[in-house]
Amino acid sequence: MYAIVEIGGKQYKVEKDMMLNVDRMRKEKGESITIDKVLMFVDEDNISIGQPYLENVKITAEVFGDVKGQKVRGIKFKKRKNYTRTLGHHQQYSKLKINEMSIGT
Repeated sequence: MYAIVEIGGKQYKVEKDMMLNVDRMRKEKGESITIDKVLMFVDEDNISIGQPYLENVKITAEVFGDVKGQKVRGIKFKKRKNYTRTLGHHQQYSKLKINEMSIGT
């Protein structure tokens, strides 16, 4: 059983008990959230596709706090000007654990 959901404008494939890094959300650690933008839900042989979202699917997740992603390095360089600058950035993510996936009628 899995689902395709939209969180923060991006699409993710989620399964039960899965840990997931999404763009940082302003939620506290241990807080429970409900994901209502479900695009597709697959339960064994039953496939439900939303237009654009499914109304009868409920997915709950728990926030495990904020984490940093890998460092992304960038460089600025101007030829013949003796100018080089190295930049670095860590993307902020929220770690989620998918607790429950259910479909109603």
